[in-house]
Amino acid sequence: MRGRAIWPAVLAIMALACSTSQRSAGQSGAGSSVAARSIDDVLAQYTDSLMALPGVVGTAVAQCDREQCIKVLLDNPSDETKARIPTRLEGYRVVTEVSGTIRPR
Repeated sequence: MRGRAIWPAVLAIMALACSTSQRSAGQSGAGSSVAARSIDDVLAQYTDSLMALPGVVGTAVAQCDREQCIKVLLDNPSDETKARIPTRLEGYRVVTEVSGTIRPR
């Protein structure tokens, strides 16, 4: 009978030990949060795939309502092209602007 009375105490101690070790492991990184990638890094990663879309003639970092955003330049206001462009990339707002065709000088 005495052995059965010990098991609840042993289980309680084990549960407490597991929760304490998980908490301390989580707290070790609490002071250093994972930083989001910069908008320049995000733009660099996605520019090639955005430029591959028909009608896209450029990409840029811009200011949109007092925050940085990714601007995708279009040669025409095609709804089909606009529908293929995401509204956000890794948390950054994406806006489109019709610039017309861009040619080198």
